[in-house]
Amino acid sequence: MNREAKVELYEQIRREYEYGAGTIKGVAREIGVHRRMVREAIANALPPPRKKALRPRTKMGPAIGFMDAILEADRQAPRKQRHTAHRIWQRVRAEVAGCEVAERTVRQYVRERKRELGLEKRETFVPQSYDWGSEAQVDWYESWAEVEGERVKLQVFVMRSMASGAAFHCAYRRATQQAFLEAHELAFTHFGGVFGRLRYDNLRSAVKRILRGSRREETTRFIAFRSHWRYESEFCTPGKGHEKGGVEGEVGRFRRNHWVPLPTIESLEKLNEKLLDACRQDESRTVSGQAQTVGERMRIEREHLQPLAEEGFAIEETSFPKVDATGCVKVRTNFYSTPLRPGVTAQAKIYAERIEVWHDGQDVARHERCYSRQQKVLNLEHYLDVLKHKPGALAGSTPLEQWRKAGRWPASYDKLWQELISRRGKQSGTREMIELLQEGKRHGWPRFQEVVEQALEWGCCDPAAVRCLLSSAGLEREQPPKLVVEQLACFDRALPTMTAYDQLLIAEAAR
Repeated sequence: MNREAKVELYEQIRREYEYGAGTIKGVAREIGVHRRMVREAIANALPPPRKKALRPRTKMGPAIGFMDAILEADRQAPRKQRHTAHRIWQRVRAEVAGCEVAERTVRQYVRERKRELGLEKRETFVPQSYDWGSEAQVDWYESWAEVEGERVKLQVFVMRSMASGAAFHCAYRRATQQAFLEAHELAFTHFGGVFGRLRYDNLRSAVKRILRGSRREETTRFIAFRSHWRYESEFCTPGKGHEKGGVEGEVGRFRRNHWVPLPTIESLEKLNEKLLDACRQDESRTVSGQAQTVGERMRIEREHLQPLAEEGFAIEETSFPKVDATGCVKVRTNFYSTPLRPGVTAQAKIYAERIEVWHDGQDVARHERCYSRQQKVLNLEHYLDVLKHKPGALAGSTPLEQWRKAGRWPASYDKLWQELISRRGKQSGTREMIELLQEGKRHGWPRFQEVVEQALEWGCCDPAAVRCLLSSAGLEREQPPKLVVEQLACFDRALPTMTAYDQLLIAEAAR
């Protein structure tokens, strides 16, 4: 019996009790119900709520422990990188063998467990409508990843088209102005054009000071960058993230689908390639309320974007430091090695992820940018010429120590070094090792390591032999094509007939 019919039955019971039989037993006999129901109807005009039967979850049983473990691990995970019910359902189908459970069932269970664990949270966004190519929204967000075996917090740039729904994501170690401008250019290339207007938060890379109303005092480089790419900018009211709700929603959607679980990757470059592939995969989805996929709408919108500039903007920051007595230049608060002599004025170019040192129009040194303070980033290559005259300084040198920590000095180098010392003595053997390292600088370190390991395997530690192996690739000659005997058949000729010559010999003999 449904609730509406039961309410009507309660009304009939109450009327019969009030104006009819007047007793519980009489009402029960008159209407044909149990006396317990009569008492319930007299006590309350509304029937009590129906008790929900607890049924065993037979199909979902194998996955309950798996889902509980995920939700428990989410309590320790970053708040914005926790599993959604849909993501848990995807993992159950992929990782729990033989569990064919419906997504709705998983959603109900996850909703109950999240309420118990205090993980339930809802947000509301107001949908908007935009003309093709009119606006994109830009933001930074934080995400964690396992990079080179270490869990690091990354700053991720995102630009979302408001008409098509397409987006571009790119991760950096720090949200510097160089990263901010570089990511813009990568996004413009990805979309195939420039939007008419970009909407931002009040980022320090673009805004120096917030003035009254919508006015902003912008940074000089951001103004020049915006002028170069010919677009307009707008900034949200401080603390009003809903004014760029499109990119805020994109951040949440993308994080839930592509940052959960935490990605494990060997380098930041590989991570960004993975993020770019994820952006392309998302082009096959359809935004709610649209008939076309994101990719189809993006192709339409591309025709309405402003064309790309012929040349990129000079996003790097430049300084002119002097080389100190240790062969380093100071960039910001850190020191980077160079092969230049002390006292020379170099040009340092600061990019988002690297530092370049230039001199006389040549790129003489490159380093990964360090975001710590008062650190020395040294490359052993830059000190080989000096160490050749000071071989005793190699063993305890800081550049060698940094190479060991970075994995650029394998055990085979130490073994070769010890063999040279045992044959030539400490000073001469170290000098020969330094000379061989200079050969590795010329031929490339992967090739040098391969040759050293090959020479040690053959039991050969002579420097001349190592140099010979390094140059052996250049001594190889192109092998002529193999001769196919069957192809010589075209040169076959019939044997000559010698009958006339034989007759001449017989006639000569008869004389």
